Amino acid sequence: MPLADSIRKFVGPILTLLLLVGVGLGIWYSSSAKQEDDLAAAVVSISGLSGSEKLPLLQDPRLLAHLEKQGIKLTAMKAGSREIALRPDLKQFDYAFPAGVPAATKLQKEQGVRQTYPTFFTPMAIASWKSVVAVLAANGIVEQRGKTWYVIDMMKLLRWMDEGKRWRDIPGNTQYAVGKSILVSTTDIRTSNSAAMYLALLSYLANERNVVQDEAQAQQALQLVSPLFLKQGYQESSSAGPFEDYVSMGMGKAPLVLVYESQFIEYLAKTPPAARNPEMVLLYPEPTVFTKHVLVPLNDKGLRLGELLANDPVLQRLAVEYGYRVSAPNLFREVNQARGIEVPDSLIDVIDPPAYEILEKMITAIEQQTMK
Repeated sequence: MPLADSIRKFVGPILTLLLLVGVGLGIWYSSSAKQEDDLAAAVVSISGLSGSEKLPLLQDPRLLAHLEKQGIKLTAMKAGSREIALRPDLKQFDYAFPAGVPAATKLQKEQGVRQTYPTFFTPMAIASWKSVVAVLAANGIVEQRGKTWYVIDMMKLLRWMDEGKRWRDIPGNTQYAVGKSILVSTTDIRTSNSAAMYLALLSYLANERNVVQDEAQAQQALQLVSPLFLKQGYQESSSAGPFEDYVSMGMGKAPLVLVYESQFIEYLAKTPPAARNPEMVLLYPEPTVFTKHVLVPLNDKGLRLGELLANDPVLQRLAVEYGYRVSAPNLFREVNQARGIEVPDSLIDVIDPPAYEILEKMITAIEQQTMK
């Protein structure tokens, strides 16, 4: 056989094989590129407004990565919870995520939203210091049960604040005998849910331990509770500010600070014991009030996000890692026990806030006094 024929017989099949491989690679590459394009097209960008207390959770890389697997690229921007409902530019957002049912109800009504998503919740608490707690405990206002401190006599504390009592006026006070008025520091009630929840709690006490139900009761309660906001001076617009002051400036700036329990737990989880101030104490008022975090979808993309945050087990566990309570109390207990964080499994003495319209009227009345 001539050499040329032998070469053709040997090379021909190889060229055919290479051609087939090339065609196959081309088809695979085109298919892969199409799949990537399809995946990119399937990921939708969702942006919205949230209270500052939830931003660390909503910006957590694990949460963002999990949402991207579900086809969502999330953006969250900070705004005061009550302020969100007043924004004139809500139509450019896909969701609103305030703290508290009253703020969510306001949004739902004004935006004509049918479906909302309760996601997780947290009780209101008071961040304080061991020296302050010793003074309050000696006067029967605070009591320790197990490893948890409770403000057991909120009425007595309310009377002290109403009377204008100062810390140095407390009988037997040698540990914190300063001239500051006894007040619980809050956010600005005009913009923030945490201050609105404090108003709900104070008005309940002022109304003889009954939820305020009408305007007459509201006006009566305001005579007692309005000064407790007006005397505070400058107040932050969102809940992150007062807690940051508590951590960084200490007892002199903030002996009693209204916080979300979740803020305190998140701080403990992220801060090594050696870096914490050992004087920090979290107090649970009796009664207290829960803040529910309700996502209000502003379009179909917001509906998709709300469904995931409310029901996805991965996202629910992440919320617990940030200090929030969910509908599964065992999960809250499990996560915190594993981290050595001691908090009550449940709280029994919890009140409901007034109806949205009543609470709004009380807030508006305080706002009007602030502007005088």
